[in-house]
Amino acid sequence: MRDSKRTTTAAPAREDVGTVRASIQQNKPFRSDAQEALLTLLMTTEKLHWPYEELFAEHDLTAQQFNVLRILRGAGKEGLPTLDVAARMVQRTPGITRLIDRLEKKGLVTRERAPEDRRQVWCYLSREGASLLRRLDAPVADLDERSLHPLGGEEVRRLIRLLDKVRTAT
Repeated sequence: MRDSKRTTTAAPAREDVGTVRASIQQNKPFRSDAQEALLTLLMTTEKLHWPYEELFAEHDLTAQQFNVLRILRGAGKEGLPTLDVAARMVQRTPGITRLIDRLEKKGLVTRERAPEDRRQVWCYLSREGASLLRRLDAPVADLDERSLHPLGGEEVRRLIRLLDKVRTAT
């Protein structure tokens, strides 16, 4: 016969409310502060990422496609070789050619082979791509501000310094 008692997990301690420990219902201590910090960073990144994905999906884009469009807008009329676009991506992607193929099919980018080296392909933002980015500028800026609204200006600048320190050391 099965035991009818239910096992319940203890409510998180008051000081844990709002922490990753409480979010994942972790009852045991983390292996280290570093483990807890990394998990907190990963979970925060995931939480902040999804509103952008939803916004871009409304325009039939992914975050990576949006990133390519922004990179090409920054390059101006000179454009960029495909591999330079890949090197500037926020999230690395092994399939930059396929990513740009999709954007070209949507009419958001154009490509041409370099006359001096036919192996090199230059990418350019199309008028349609530039128009789409202009329409997304305000909603993206609004999301940027809302994403970090719990922090004050100095806290945001401190966060940037700390994250840069971690990113450049690894």
